[in-house]
Amino acid sequence: MIDKAQLVLLGRIVAAHGIRGDVVIDSYTAQPSDIAAYGPLSSADGGKQLDIKVVRVTPKGVVARVGGVVDRNAAEALRGTELYAPRARLPEAEAGEYYYADLAGLRADDEAGNRIGSVVGVQNYGAGDLLEVRLDGQSVTELIAFTDAYVPVVDIAAGRVVVVIPSTADAEAGDEEDLS
Repeated sequence: MIDKAQLVLLGRIVAAHGIRGDVVIDSYTAQPSDIAAYGPLSSADGGKQLDIKVVRVTPKGVVARVGGVVDRNAAEALRGTELYAPRARLPEAEAGEYYYADLAGLRADDEAGNRIGSVVGVQNYGAGDLLEVRLDGQSVTELIAFTDAYVPVVDIAAGRVVVVIPSTADAEAGDEEDLS
């Protein structure tokens, strides 16, 4: 059994492609085609080891071949499989860059240093990364633009980030400025 704490999520199989067993992968690597560069990838539970060969990169994802998958039915069975690599196979993150896995669970503080919640994860819906923060005492999460303006401090070693939660007044003021 693989220790999930030592794994980093690199992508997810989202669809079968064609009749020969190719799959479409939503790659979370900086360059989508790099998903195959980290050796065999594993499923979350370590039960599947998948050898990935990139065929091409498309706007819908990375079309790839998976070793041993030779028909559409086998490819369909992999849909939803998350693809992990051991952290040891990945390069060190450069200054100002972070693995999403390192951000989840960090304490979220306000600018005064008071704890206000914790980081649940990082989302990206196409317009940039969003830090998902669960505020203390609330069941819903806030999505905060992962930019220097709204997340001025990321201190992995200290286990914390500083976040600036935009207020409704700030949003309304921004809307008025856009209209003039």
